[in-house]
Amino acid sequence: MKLDESARGVFVIAPTPFHPDGRLDDASADRMTDFFLESGCDGLTVLGVMGEAPKLDGAEALGFAARIARRAGKAPVVVGVSAPGFAAMRALARGAMDAGAAGVMIAPPSHLRNDEAVLAYFRQAVEAIGEDVPWVLQDYPQLFQVQMPPALIRRIVSECPSCVMLKHEDWPGLEKISALRGFQKEGTLRPLSILCGNGGVFLDFEMERGADGAMTGYAFPDMLVDLVRLSAKGDREAAHDLFDAHLPMIRYELQPGVGLAVRKYVLMRRGVLASDAQRRPASALSAAARAEVEYLLGRLARRDPRAQLARAA
Repeated sequence: MKLDESARGVFVIAPTPFHPDGRLDDASADRMTDFFLESGCDGLTVLGVMGEAPKLDGAEALGFAARIARRAGKAPVVVGVSAPGFAAMRALARGAMDAGAAGVMIAPPSHLRNDEAVLAYFRQAVEAIGEDVPWVLQDYPQLFQVQMPPALIRRIVSECPSCVMLKHEDWPGLEKISALRGFQKEGTLRPLSILCGNGGVFLDFEMERGADGAMTGYAFPDMLVDLVRLSAKGDREAAHDLFDAHLPMIRYELQPGVGLAVRKYVLMRRGVLASDAQRRPASALSAAARAEVEYLLGRLARRDPRAQLARAA
């Protein structure tokens, strides 16, 4: 099934598992996919910012996306296809859709500096991948250095009908969600799924502002699932209590540079990945950082039994 504007819940950002020698780890990829779905995730997103996509060649990227899509079965898989040129974007987008992906995700390149340039870029991207491919607009100005205010997002969505979802990662961005939902209430913006990123650091209030869920990574995706569920049914205090328990770990994992190392380390500790290896160039956790992560896991375990892990060797 193709992605559409009704998408809700948690589309977890999947890391790319590697062996210590840099080879793709297919067994861990299968185990990771199973773990995410057993945790209650509604879908998966691969080859995102935390998926080390630039470290894969074209054949590896397509092969990895196809493997996850096959393993996920009926669960929708979104594939990041952002690329310096449209030829590579088209090849990965079309190949991924042929392999069973539900949609693709596109981010604006960092050289775009005004609204008309951004709009023109996405028009050309849609022409390149095909109007039949549903896609996610990734709004992450902290990384891509492209500002997309609510009015511009409305124009992109209005002029590109195959855009069905916004991956909202602006920070601060709560008012942007309110503005977009306000456009919908007044009838100037068609239905649009809004899933939020940034490691979930504002997910508690993003849900209250009208987000449909999360599209982010975190070593406890099962917690994200619970948080979205609690928020959706209006159990505000329980949602915030759960979020508050995990916030120290979320904050630690959100660190620039070493955040992926933290996430992979905890997923390895949870038995999901065989190794926390990244493909070079890569960051690594120091002994002090690993000790801090273990300390945070111990504290979290007092409030969430999912963090009760066997002592690391």
